[in-house]
Amino acid sequence: MKGISPRELQKMLHVVKKAGLSIEQVEGVESVVFRLRDKEIVIRNPQVTSMKVGNQTIFQVTGEVEERSLVVEEVSISEEDVQLVASQAGVSLEEARKALKATKGDLARAILYLRGM
Repeated sequence: MKGISPRELQKMLHVVKKAGLSIEQVEGVESVVFRLRDKEIVIRNPQVTSMKVGNQTIFQVTGEVEERSLVVEEVSISEEDVQLVASQAGVSLEEARKALKATKGDLARAILYLRGM
């Protein structure tokens, strides 16, 4: 595969700048973590480049990839709590149970969540 000559690279950078694109290397980044529902993707020793186009910023990350599983803790939710949240939020018992699971058993947050606050 043929490489790009320094002259061609300069032309490309000139066109990129003319198009309103700003490309910069982000210095000092030790790791980048993507948190998903059931796992984390960790990029060690990353090389991060930011590209700005208008009011949007795009990050390109390369490095050593490591995946980690996340342990999801099951919270014990009493039927009494489910009934209380259901009555306070005016929802079914099943909706109250789901909200309590989503808020890890926090009654106040579950009620506010169900009320749309």
